[in-house]
Amino acid sequence: MCEGLAVSAYEIPTDQPESDGTLEWDATTLVVVEARAGDETGLGFTYGDAAVATLIDSKLAGVVEGSDALAPPAVWQRMRAALRNAGQQGVGAMALSAVDIALWDLKAKLEGAALADTLPRFRAHVPIYGSGGFCSYSDDRLTEQLAGWADAGIPRVKMKVGRDRGRDRERVRVARGAIGPNVELMVDANGAYGRKEALEWAERYVEHGVRWFEEPVSSDDLEGLRLIRDRAPAGMAIAAGEYGWDHFYFERMLDAGAVDVLQADVTRCGGITGLLAAGALAAAHSVPLSAHCAPAISAHACCGVEAFEHLEYFHDHVRIEAMLFDGTLDPDRGFLEPDRSRPGLGLELKREAAREYEAR
Repeated sequence: MCEGLAVSAYEIPTDQPESDGTLEWDATTLVVVEARAGDETGLGFTYGDAAVATLIDSKLAGVVEGSDALAPPAVWQRMRAALRNAGQQGVGAMALSAVDIALWDLKAKLEGAALADTLPRFRAHVPIYGSGGFCSYSDDRLTEQLAGWADAGIPRVKMKVGRDRGRDRERVRVARGAIGPNVELMVDANGAYGRKEALEWAERYVEHGVRWFEEPVSSDDLEGLRLIRDRAPAGMAIAAGEYGWDHFYFERMLDAGAVDVLQADVTRCGGITGLLAAGALAAAHSVPLSAHCAPAISAHACCGVEAFEHLEYFHDHVRIEAMLFDGTLDPDRGFLEPDRSRPGLGLELKREAAREYEAR
């Protein structure tokens, strides 16, 4: 039986100002959930406003207390129902995700197994791609970061585009020079372009060997994504889905034929339970799924996704997770492999280190 939840929030400054095609930021907020049962504590988290923590306390903690600690999907269903009037998407979905992850971690610890081994496991490890390349970076910093991943054996890297149209062609040229001809180069516009503008840039990016174009237009513009998918250069994958809050969103995106690769974020889409549902939908549509961010969780969760392509090894989240948790995973030749000797996610909160960043 789950005896209750503890919730905390931490705001961690970036190592330097960051921006993408549509947003600028200098800090990231992490909301951490701990679910207790006997001597075990399950840990989950999401990246969102501290308001997520307040919503967990007010709407979800009472649902979880006294629930079956070995049945996370059943608790997930009741939590989602409890959010009906408060809002099941956005902040509600992030709250649900963080608690669901904590419950799956708790279940795995009670069973004495790594979280990946409690799922219908398809693989021993997951391929990753290095992700960062922010629009705010100098060319020197862009080169250093992307070349560092390539030198570490990560065979694909992603950079942000779309903020400064006058600089993007040169930035992509610099990126290609940094990683050489044999590392895959991916770009992410975060919805910065209009439809025809995105098609024009797709032709420019392919000149530098770009084979992945993420959110060329808003992920809410399913018709636009389908248009670009149909007309993009041969071999260029159109990807979107990181802002999907539930399986209904993913079903609409897949039914529209909007993407070559579906993305899902385990800390937004309903946690482990939601990610597995997104993976099943992707498999049913013969579309691969690529996981968005949160590598410390996603490395386990994605072992249970049949139609899996790769996981985003995102600079901010890699840095934050290493700062605040013991037990994070290091890449090995472009893969993350869950540690089967550590139960659950294998993570422990560094309470002393985290205290400096407390946001509630």
